[in-house]
Amino acid sequence: MTKVVVQNGNIDGALKKFKVKFARSGVPSELKKRKFHVKPGVEKRMKKEEGIKNSHKKRNRD
Repeated sequence: MTKVVVQNGNIDGALKKFKVKFARSGVPSELKKRKFHVKPGVEKRMKKEEGIKNSHKKRNRD
């Protein structure tokens, strides 16, 4: 459970910290992954395509 302490009545700052902690915890990406079922073969293909895309990005960046 993510908790943030509000200091000096600064709710906006606390909300910003909460959003950052929540995103770093990995919950949003996990929810996105579990939204629908993906067949193992399709998942493998998607990971392969993502790896190729990332390698192209890395090569172009250097």
